[in-house]
Amino acid sequence: MILSTFASNTAKMTAIADRVSLNERVEAALETVRPHLRVDGGDVELVEVTDDMHVKIRWMGMCESCSMSGMTLRAGIQEAIQSKIPEIMGVEAVN
Repeated sequence: MILSTFASNTAKMTAIADRVSLNERVEAALETVRPHLRVDGGDVELVEVTDDMHVKIRWMGMCESCSMSGMTLRAGIQEAIQSKIPEIMGVEAVN
């Protein structure tokens, strides 16, 4: 019983560490596009990385109301993330 509990706890800790590492990798990818967004008074925030490997972001500042945000999402943000983390399946805005 003790070994089973230990193995379960170890697996949970590994999953948490993997999730933190994945979030850090996504944040690093977002940092490559943030300067371009900030020039126009905008920004982006990582909301979550889902279990099925989709990234959810929130537009901030001027990006919230920009008519080009859809293009920026696909051609800028998604491209930057997937080029660094190919296992990411897609990116979507939640606001």
